Amino acid sequence: MKQLAVIGVGLIGGSFAKDFKVLYPEALVVGIDQNEAHMSEALSMGVIDQAGDMQDLAGSDMVFMAIPVDATLSVLPEVLKMVGEQTVVVDAGSTKASLCKAVADHPNRRHYLAAHPIAGTEFSGPSAAVAGLFKGKTQIICEVEQTAFQLQEKALEVFAGMGMRIRYMNAKAHDKHIAYVSHLSHISSFMLGKTVMEKEKNERDIFDMAGSGFESTVRLAKSSPAMWAPIFKDNKEAVLESLSEYIQNLTAFRDLMELDDFSGVFDEMQQTNRIKGILNGIPHNNK
Repeated sequence: MKQLAVIGVGLIGGSFAKDFKVLYPEALVVGIDQNEAHMSEALSMGVIDQAGDMQDLAGSDMVFMAIPVDATLSVLPEVLKMVGEQTVVVDAGSTKASLCKAVADHPNRRHYLAAHPIAGTEFSGPSAAVAGLFKGKTQIICEVEQTAFQLQEKALEVFAGMGMRIRYMNAKAHDKHIAYVSHLSHISSFMLGKTVMEKEKNERDIFDMAGSGFESTVRLAKSSPAMWAPIFKDNKEAVLESLSEYIQNLTAFRDLMELDDFSGVFDEMQQTNRIKGILNGIPHNNK
């Protein structure tokens, strides 16, 4: 690998650039970003080697796109027009179906690998970039059969070098599943934060009482709205489905409390405790 072009030099793009530099220390990392402050910061921190533009794509072995989903939808077709014969284009978007559909008939579709690394933090910008962010994380790849095999292999070499686990998935299934385990989590965090902030207007001491449990639960509310609002819009149907089910569970829990059915409250929590084993990879009995 001689050259990487990173479109979007924030947390995800910057972290990818850092890991790429470790794998290929002789390679040139070119950054492309409309945010001039981000570009300046990424250069000064050594996250990228030089600022570039779309003309640099043809000479790149890999193009890594880490920009909001709505921007990716409009930029990806233009990127595919500019790539060289040996360039693989990888995105990191949290939704996949609309992107795959947008370039389904593009003459350079074979250069695109639809991917979603399940990695990140609540912070944003080049200063949030960290080396090793992707180690041990899952890289979901959709419609792999649409990408030229040689270019697949090039991307997989990079992912393996960064320590990622690979999971192949249908694009629509990805969007439905990610709505539950990621998108709903962010909505819940944002709205919990909103609820507490509204209460704090009248009770100034409320944040003095907030412990680590509250802090960890609202951590995602610090995430960038510029990134997440387009995700919710793009995955609206699946997000609404997951949100409706979540609201039903909250309502049912509230109803148990109103009825003084605290044995029911206990049972609800005890059944949900199974998630500890699920997250630790321990098989469970559904009975």
